[in-house]
Amino acid sequence: MNDFTVPADLVAPVFNPASFGQRGLVHDIFTRLRRDYPLSRVEVPGYDPHWIVTKWDDLREITRQDTIFHGGDRSKTLISQAGEALVKQYTGGQSNIFRSLVQLDPPEHGAYRAVLSQTFMPEQVAKLAGDVEKTAKAYVDRMAAMAPTCDFATDVAFRYPLKVILDLIGVPEEDHEKMLRLTQWLFTYADPDLRRPGSDLTNPEEITKTWNIVFNEFRDYYLPIVADRRRCPRGDIASLIANGKVFGHDMEERAMISYFAIASTAGHDTTSATTATGMWVLAEQPEILARLKSDPGLISGFVEETIRWTSPVQQFVRSATQDYGLKGRHIAKGDLIYLSYMSANRDEDVFADPFVFDPARSPNRHVGFGYGGHICLGQHLARLEMKAFWQALVPRLKSVEMAGEGRIAESEFVSGPKSVPIRFAMH
Repeated sequence: MNDFTVPADLVAPVFNPASFGQRGLVHDIFTRLRRDYPLSRVEVPGYDPHWIVTKWDDLREITRQDTIFHGGDRSKTLISQAGEALVKQYTGGQSNIFRSLVQLDPPEHGAYRAVLSQTFMPEQVAKLAGDVEKTAKAYVDRMAAMAPTCDFATDVAFRYPLKVILDLIGVPEEDHEKMLRLTQWLFTYADPDLRRPGSDLTNPEEITKTWNIVFNEFRDYYLPIVADRRRCPRGDIASLIANGKVFGHDMEERAMISYFAIASTAGHDTTSATTATGMWVLAEQPEILARLKSDPGLISGFVEETIRWTSPVQQFVRSATQDYGLKGRHIAKGDLIYLSYMSANRDEDVFADPFVFDPARSPNRHVGFGYGGHICLGQHLARLEMKAFWQALVPRLKSVEMAGEGRIAESEFVSGPKSVPIRFAMH
């Protein structure tokens, strides 16, 4: 089709968090968008107009140009007009409650990223392998003790990456549950099972109110830790953030608290979602478990395919700082651009049989960690965690099947399984 306007009724479900609890529904929508409206504008009531980017190559072209397509001038995630107005009230005119690496643009982004960039480089992450493998084995043992049934999402997948990252940050074990709760409020604010108690989903400003509450919770929790680490630094991430310098000065407070927040949330939630998805796949496709058991060398490919398959970060929004031409479309300065990572990871022009889970897929050029200057800082740690877990579990897992209906969290931003009930046997 040559029309650059998407019918609002076709794409409106993409603006509704509840739709993402039905992955088949949203995948059907994005499949049609890739075919008929691959780079088109949409106007949904209550939201500013957006360009919808669904194709892999278009997404990569935009995300590799951080000076042309900003993430912080407007909301980095999909938000209603009412919600965005409330953000500015809370922040004194800023467009995002959080000012984490996700929302920062050059040159700030590079300066803040440098505070932890060396910590998450492959050679440094490799030094963590022993501790990560020990933690992975402990959770495999915990799972074995639950046999013959458990909810793999809540009992294992939520807990394992949470412990890894919070131990690295320096958060005491007794506070891990609090961090999990705040993560769920932040990323799955609209899910009936995971949302903040008392939230009102009929209010278009609810997402903003919840995010402000979560930000304040993180600020109240981490400011005493900052003071402690400045008095007495330790060998943890909290010390690096608390004492990190940006352009020769201490971090601005909102950005510093946001740094702690993204490490304490995205640092585990996306890995949890991907790990839970991996088990769901094994429970429904026993032939894949058999392949992994007979050829453990496939585990790395299995991890990459679970990242593509899950696409836990489903969308980000950017705004154009100048006019830009792409595929015959004129993106004007100030235009908003909705980037669908889950759609790009199912692009038929890039991935053969994109709706087939293939642990041997090669090449697997997914954008599950993003692309360009904003590619996930923790990608190497996430890969290490998932590889360590499956290497510990697969040899011991004799069989697994679903013991009930799996359920996906209802969130248009970051989402993955919230329940994966399984029946299993282990050595």
